[in-house]
Amino acid sequence: QVQVEESGGGLVEAGGSLRLSCIVSGRTPSTFAMAWFRQAPGKEREFVAAISGSSATYVATPLQGRFFISRDIAKKSAYLQMDNLKPEDTAVYYCCASNRGSVMTGQGWYDFWGQGTQVTVSS
Repeated sequence: QVQVEESGGGLVEAGGSLRLSCIVSGRTPSTFAMAWFRQAPGKEREFVAAISGSSATYVATPLQGRFFISRDIAKKSAYLQMDNLKPEDTAVYYCCASNRGSVMTGQGWYDFWGQGTQVTVSS
C-alpha cells in the first residue's frame, strides 16, 4: 500500500515564501511521477505542478516564476517552493503520486493522494 504525506503548510504574509514537502512510502514503482494540486474554498481542485520520474518539471502557467517543484528520488520525496505568495494562493495543497513516470495535469492520472496541508496567505 502506498501512502502520501504532506507537510510544511501554515500561515504566511503576502510576499512571503513557504516550502511544502511530500513523502511517499510503501510499495511504489521504480519510477513514478509526483504532483501538487490545490483547492481553495468554494473552488475546484486545480493543478499546480508536477515532476516526472526523470525529474522533468511542469508548473501551471499562472504560477510560473513563483512556484517551483523538485524531488529527491532516493527519499521518494517532492517539494513545492512557493515564493511571493499572494492571498489568492490560500488553499489546501495536496500531494499525489502516479504509478506512471510521465506527468499529466489531470487529477485522474494520479493514483495516490495525501490528506492535504493548509496554506493561508494573509494580506
